[in-house]
Amino acid sequence: MSTPTVYDVAERAGVSIATVSRVYRTPDSVRAATRDRVLAAARELGYLPSGSARGLASRTTGVLGLCFPDFHDTEAEDVPDADDAELMLYSDEVIRGMERAARRHGYALLISASHADRAGEQLAEVAGRVDGLAVLAQTVPGEDLEVVSRRLPVVMLAGQRNDDHDHIEVANFDGQLELTRHLIVDHGLRRLAFVGGPPDSPDGEARFRGFQAAHLEAGLPLPDHPDLRGDLTQSAGRKAVAELLDRDGEHPQGILLANDQMAVGALHALEGLGIGVPDGMAVTGFDGIPLSRLVRPTLTTVRQPMGRLGEEAAQLLVARIRDRDRAPAARLLPVTVTRRASCGCGQ
Repeated sequence: MSTPTVYDVAERAGVSIATVSRVYRTPDSVRAATRDRVLAAARELGYLPSGSARGLASRTTGVLGLCFPDFHDTEAEDVPDADDAELMLYSDEVIRGMERAARRHGYALLISASHADRAGEQLAEVAGRVDGLAVLAQTVPGEDLEVVSRRLPVVMLAGQRNDDHDHIEVANFDGQLELTRHLIVDHGLRRLAFVGGPPDSPDGEARFRGFQAAHLEAGLPLPDHPDLRGDLTQSAGRKAVAELLDRDGEHPQGILLANDQMAVGALHALEGLGIGVPDGMAVTGFDGIPLSRLVRPTLTTVRQPMGRLGEEAAQLLVARIRDRDRAPAARLLPVTVTRRASCGCGQ
């Protein structure tokens, strides 16, 4: 089957070639209805812009790509006596790991933080400039990813496994189970609240299932849904504390949050309310970002190998570029519970 061109897209969408070009280069200059029609035609045809057909056919770009959602958290920057290396968040560490591995294999790395309203367009733009693409789960719509994966090696980072693509995830369930068990068994806590991430996050849902399993194991009432959800920022952690404490009845003895950024926000909120941690309330996170050891009290968390996640993504892409017919690989990376002061285990 011949590779679709800009002419094919223009004909299918009923617009000029110049309009197709503007959709990808300056999308805001094109009316929304026209832009949607062009993008729909491109998806149907499997078209990738910016000379991608030539690049993908020759595999000569020497570049790997990484797409991830833009979860910039400005509050994470407001930590005294911390340098940039210490403030690296989840995506930053994945990027550094992938960049190191790509360099070892002779590739450069092109990264793209995708905004929700332009995720599909940004994916296509990056795909046209790289030999292989790593995509963090929930970054782009499935139909856009499917178009790209027809012509380009793709590896999925985190999220739910897809048998059509190489996939890497961490042991989210196991880590949250061990952490929750620690609070129940070692610290004797019985009233625990779980603050999850967005409901479409497979990683966050796996962590909640680990939380549930620890309750079932201990013979405690089984929660059927997270107490609250947030957008994985410090602000969301602050809001979660306010909502939980505003509820009638007994307050939780501990709050387990789906990631470290929310947990740091929760620590700040409790401090502002004069509630001591861990004596008044235990707090835990998940990820193990460097920020978790800078806050006071230091944060108990589940450390996942973020740098290794990026490194393995690069290795899988290189292997896929060399052999497009190999069977899809699935890798599960281990995690470790880091016990610190926020749960009562000291520094």
